[in-house]
Amino acid sequence: MIVADSSVWISLFRKDDVDVASRLRSLIPRGVVLLGDVILMEVLQGARDNHQARWIEQNLRDFPVVSMLSPELAVRAASNYRALRERGFTISKAPDLIIGTYCIANGYSLLQRDKDYLPMAEHLGLKLV
Repeated sequence: MIVADSSVWISLFRKDDVDVASRLRSLIPRGVVLLGDVILMEVLQGARDNHQARWIEQNLRDFPVVSMLSPELAVRAASNYRALRERGFTISKAPDLIIGTYCIANGYSLLQRDKDYLPMAEHLGLKLV
């Protein structure tokens, strides 16, 4: 499975990054795209109004939505944060840490366009598409 980060969905809806949007479009028909609850929340937060939020939610409901955080994964995410901090990297957004940890724990790849994921890939084994 491939998790598409909120940055990718936003690019698709805004049509502002043709490369990442076309990569996502090519994955959708294969049925391999997974949507996390944290990602759903981030994308819906960015809607300009309730009408757009409803439209986005309707479109994203076609994908399997999974819970990305459990007590075990919370502990693991905090451990990943400390491991990266020891190497001189600070992950600025907690949702990115949760998403990255979820993908690592489940062996999923991540389609993204966010620099916070690069140290997770380099030092923690996060697989990037």
